This record gives sequence, structure tokens and C-alpha cells, in this order.
Amino acid sequence: MPQRMHPETILFQGEAAFPILPAVDHYAGSEKLIRKAMRLQEEIGPYFDITCDCEDGARAGAEADHAHLCADLISDPGNLYGRMGVRIHDITHPHWEDDLNILLARAGSRLAFVTLPKPRSAADVRQQLDTLHSLETAHGIGTRIPVHVLIETHGALRDVREIAALPGVESIDFGLMDFVSAHHGAIPGSAMRSPGQFEHPLIVRAKCEISAAALGAGVVPSHNVTTELKDIDYIRHDAERARREFGYMRMWSIHPNQIQPILDAMRPDFREVSEAAEIVCAAQDADWGPIQHAGKLHDRASYRYYWELLKRARATGVELETGIAARFFP
Repeated sequence: MPQRMHPETILFQGEAAFPILPAVDHYAGSEKLIRKAMRLQEEIGPYFDITCDCEDGARAGAEADHAHLCADLISDPGNLYGRMGVRIHDITHPHWEDDLNILLARAGSRLAFVTLPKPRSAADVRQQLDTLHSLETAHGIGTRIPVHVLIETHGALRDVREIAALPGVESIDFGLMDFVSAHHGAIPGSAMRSPGQFEHPLIVRAKCEISAAALGAGVVPSHNVTTELKDIDYIRHDAERARREFGYMRMWSIHPNQIQPILDAMRPDFREVSEAAEIVCAAQDADWGPIQHAGKLHDRASYRYYWELLKRARATGVELETGIAARFFP
């Protein structure tokens, strides 16, 4: 029997597949909170990332100590899945290069990603990317570390399409709080939470431009945090609006209570996952030629959609049938 061709081989010839990231990006700044997140990740599985926060987590004057701490935690055996990244200081801060140097020297091979906050332009991102790549070479890191870029300033929003297209960028994230603050009171504080964050025209514009730029460049749009910490339905509703109305495929959390409802909201519908499995299996059996399924014609254009849906389902913890998992995710 001839060997079946895998969808990654046949559907993305000559181009990169869309990155499939965990749907939750959990921020933690202190050793206590980072270790708590690591234990939770061990319990839940690799369905959320942990971002060790050097920007807001470090006390003034203790930036180097905090970078060393984050590097040690990322290198720790408790990092079971290799899904821990770091947010460094912004480009105007005197310690951002030292952050990178410490982290790459001590944990470079285990860094899942580096997040760049508050760029003022695409030029700022290019400068930090150049420094990152130079340090990768200096520290003998054989692969490029993916970069996530936070859009929090007017200049970054103006250049968002250029930023999203830069080589090495994997995710474009919206920093709502700083973006609202950058408007000097022109946007009310109520726009930092729901329903204002989904209704104020200037915020809606920013969210749409960021999501469209990311998706157009083949990178993941990541939604800002919700400020609600206890009301699970409220948290889930925010995540559902981000996913369904604005096209965001990933969202921050800042408290363990937020992780599961965001994950639930970002998961594909199980019925569509089942349909996707049937279509992709039939396509593979037909050597990726056109097929009919439930009276509808499908070809490689739709196969890509359903294959990526299966990958998102797996990345968000949707349980796939044993045969499907073994067939496509050995």
C-alpha cells in the first residue's frame, strides 16, 4: 500500500504554514507566579504559553537579577513542554539589550519566543530583531527564536502591516491599556474593559487593523487581556467576542482563573472538528484530489482550512479520535 502524503507536505508547498500557537498567553512576573503557572501547565497540558515578564516584573535597579531568574526558570526541568517565553524591556529602556544577552546566554535554546513591547515604529522592531539575531549567533543558538510584537503606540499601529511582515515575527499582540493611555484622555477609561473595548470606534479600528495585518502576513493576532479576574462567564464572553468578531486566535491571561475560559472560547466547535477530520481523511485517501463530502465539492483550497482547523483543535486540547490523532499527529 503506498504511503499516504501528509497534509503539511502537500498543502503548503513553497510557502510557510500558518503558525499554530497555544490559544492562551499567560503572563507572570514573580518567581512565585511563574512557578504556579508551570505547575498549572503540567496539570492542564501544553495548551497555554507562559510569558516570563521582565518588563513589569522587574523592580527598578534589579533588572539583571530578574532576567537571570527568568532564564533559570525557563531552563528549569519544570518547563515540561518548552512553551515558555519572555517579555523584555522596551527599546527606550537602558536594559533591553542586557535582558536579551542574559536570557540567550542562559536559556536561549529553550526560549519559545521573545516579546517586544512598545515599539514606536517598524524601525524599532528591526533594530531589536537585528540585536536578537546577533546574540543568537554569538551564543551559538542554531535556530531563530520567534518574536511577538506588542502594538501599544500610535507609531506601531501606523506601521503594523510592515511590522507583521518582518521575518521572524510570529505574533502581533494588542496592548490595550497602554494604547488607551497614549490617547491622553481622548478615549475614556471605560474603553479598557467591556463593553467599551469592543465598541469605542478608535479601539475597534485598532483591533481590526492589528488582526487584519497579522492574518494578512500569516502571523497570529493575539488579543489583549480582560481585566475581570473572577467572573468566568464574563472572561469567556470577552474571549468569544475577540475570536468571533475580530478574528483573534490567541489571548493574554494575567490570572490562572482566566486560562480555562479563554481556552474554551478559542476552541473550534467540536462538530466542525469532526467534519474537518472526515474531509481531511477522505482527501488524503484520494491523494489530495477533489472529493465530494455531504454533497459538497472540496479541493486543496478547502483542505487547507480544515487541516488548520484540526491543528487548532489539537493545540487547544480538543480530544481527537484515536485513529485521527495517530494518522496525522504521530
